[in-house]
Amino acid sequence: MSVASNHVYITLINTEEKHTMTKPHQFSRRRTIGAIVAVGAALAATGVVSSGASAARPESNGDEFTVAAVLPSAANDLAFSQSMVDSLDRLTEAGVIDDYAISENMFVVEDAATAIRAYADEGYDLVIAHGSQYGGSLQEIAPDFPETAFAWGTAADTFGLENVSGYTASADQGGYVMGAMGAMLAGDGSIGIIGPIEVGDGKLYVDGFEAGALSVRADIGVGINYIESFSDTALAAEAATSFIAGGATVLSGTAQMTVGAIGVANESGVLWFGTNSNQAELAPDIVVASQVYHWEVVLEELVNGIVDGDLGGDTYDINLANGGEVIEFNDEYELPEDVLAAGDELIAQLSSGDLVTGVGADPAEGTEPTGTEPAATTAAADTTEA
Repeated sequence: MSVASNHVYITLINTEEKHTMTKPHQFSRRRTIGAIVAVGAALAATGVVSSGASAARPESNGDEFTVAAVLPSAANDLAFSQSMVDSLDRLTEAGVIDDYAISENMFVVEDAATAIRAYADEGYDLVIAHGSQYGGSLQEIAPDFPETAFAWGTAADTFGLENVSGYTASADQGGYVMGAMGAMLAGDGSIGIIGPIEVGDGKLYVDGFEAGALSVRADIGVGINYIESFSDTALAAEAATSFIAGGATVLSGTAQMTVGAIGVANESGVLWFGTNSNQAELAPDIVVASQVYHWEVVLEELVNGIVDGDLGGDTYDINLANGGEVIEFNDEYELPEDVLAAGDELIAQLSSGDLVTGVGADPAEGTEPTGTEPAATTAAADTTEA
């Protein structure tokens, strides 16, 4: 395997050649750009882009494992992209991989494809296309690099290629747990869920949250708004404002655009449940819990296979049972004990298989957790009035 000596985060902004290190504490030095993402012939000629760029790979000594990842949004978005960066950090700290590089803010698919190809050409051992929108590009690129391993998600399709792996998230499980907790905390109010586009783990999460809420209170109002964007924070904020005006006392949502909704919820004192990454730092007073993706659980298995000569062809899933999804409670939010106990019980039941969410299948089956009556607490009452 090959080696890179530092994590590389490079972003070029407003067509000026500016290099922004998202996590500077991880850098010993910065390398120059090895492969430029082209947004046009003129920009490619000058080496300037507006979305992101792939980073040069140092010369290999042939014995270390390196990863490159293409991300649709900022590496510190507290959502989908950051979930991958945090997972790569954990793999590096554990010694599973030796180093990695990323290209962030690759919302233009053509730019992402250029970065994917550049990373493969540079010789990274594993190239991750972290976004379901990148599937078509990967299907075209992977056959040109039969000795390079590729992975993409969230998706289960490997296109029949032996060097492509897919990864998915059973996001409905965490959504179900937090939806049930949300229904217990909603008081006399309703629940609003903000989704990006009705596909993939985003849809699973939204459907799971709704199912969990209705499992506790069949009469509770649950509104769903897909804003048709992963990144439009203004639209997410508008959706949150509309839900709150309609009486919502609990909100949730998925994708990087949710930071806009969280801001609105925080201003109104409305509770929030997050997913992908831990979002408590954005609004510690109102974020109850977050479903955090630990991609390293499946990536470690994938990396070990690559080391043994298996470049792909399989799909992997993170869930509550394998530890790829973890419900992290916000210590700064005083969660009523009965709600916490109900959440813990649901986590245990879903992890053991005694309970299924019913999303995409039959209605949820299993025993109802104890203590699932609406929480009559001061916190819930204050939120209802907001």
